[in-house]
Amino acid sequence: MKKVSILAFALCAASIFSQNFDKAKLDEYFDVIEKNDKAMGSVALSKDGQLIYSRQFGFADVNKKTKANANTQYRIGSISKTFTAVLVMKAVEENKLKLSHTIDLYFPGFPNGDKITVEMLLRHRSGIYNFTDDPQYKSRSAQPKNEAEMLAIIAGKPGVFAPGSQASYSNSNYVLLSYVLQRVQKQPYGELLRRQINVPLGLTNTYFSTGNTDRTRGYTYTDKWTVQPQTDASITMGAGGIVSTPVDLVKFSNALFGGKLLKPESLAKMTSTKDGFGLGLISLPFYEHQGYGHTGGIDGFASVFGHFADGDISFAQTMNGFRLNTNDVSIALLSAAYGKDFQIPVFTNYKIDPAMLSQYVGVYQSTELPLDITVTQQGSILQAQGSGQPAFPLSATAKDEFSYEPINVVMKFDPATETMVLLQNGGTFHYKKQK
Repeated sequence: MKKVSILAFALCAASIFSQNFDKAKLDEYFDVIEKNDKAMGSVALSKDGQLIYSRQFGFADVNKKTKANANTQYRIGSISKTFTAVLVMKAVEENKLKLSHTIDLYFPGFPNGDKITVEMLLRHRSGIYNFTDDPQYKSRSAQPKNEAEMLAIIAGKPGVFAPGSQASYSNSNYVLLSYVLQRVQKQPYGELLRRQINVPLGLTNTYFSTGNTDRTRGYTYTDKWTVQPQTDASITMGAGGIVSTPVDLVKFSNALFGGKLLKPESLAKMTSTKDGFGLGLISLPFYEHQGYGHTGGIDGFASVFGHFADGDISFAQTMNGFRLNTNDVSIALLSAAYGKDFQIPVFTNYKIDPAMLSQYVGVYQSTELPLDITVTQQGSILQAQGSGQPAFPLSATAKDEFSYEPINVVMKFDPATETMVLLQNGGTFHYKKQK
């Protein structure tokens, strides 16, 4: 009788789920995004290990008008770190590596190498400078680098804190882990990925990029989609060099959290977080639900994957161009999976005469926020740039009002008083144009 009761409950739960999952509304959500040209990419969602939703929108190649499809492969950026962490934990299970090993065993003479452990690299607690923060990084990122060149770049900057004393995200950690894996496993990183993860799981659209010529291109948007230069994968290695699709990422997620890749104690180690970081994983909260996964961003691409054990839900999204807040897309996917309501976005396409844009140009300062904002006109659009930050395009949404949706920024100008109000994430900050 007890077994029958449990089975009946399981069937009931499955029935409720299927009734609450609103595929039509999710389709409408992405129809609106595609119609308004707000993003290009692909998403996937699974429940109880079964794919229940997959959708593509926009172009894989804008210039050639090549539409994205289920096999369109995207650079997944830092989601690569989760794959790398799995490969490290496999090496640990095989007794070829220990988390307590210090990296001077693999890189003799590396600064603080006798104090930095493999686990510190995994948890971003090494104190090693993040090489992608270097101002010269962009100018040299398209050119291949070998291990010796990358080690010189990474070791050439002083540490930012004492090893183990705190946490700070650093791509350098996972580049070094890639080299450690190649040493202990005596195979190239891409071959390790293929043999230990991709082939066993049937991830036919996942691979380590061997250069910077992948078919799908990443874009940013000003007044049109502009293709971005591509970083050579020899530079990012296991920190950001993998290409995949949402369907493959969902398969990977289900296998990882379903115990098909690692022993339970290894997975428990990966999901144990300290200062926000697990081993190749970060926590992903969604209302009362707690998941684990990772985000990624590189060369115009943005991605995220995650797993929520309480509903046995995995989701993934990859984009090769976006001018909206990508987190809103994740919320819509997870809301649909959990049977929660979500809103269809409404986009405003306000037209403004480019001749009117000059009245907003200037440097704005605030007594409420220590961040100067420079507004410039670039052809038919405005661009804004916070001090020490990248510039971003502004879209007109109403008279004297502009926004940049990826970071939820709204700027309301008053040309008569030469003032501007900045709205972001519930905060309101008043600015005055400087003479």
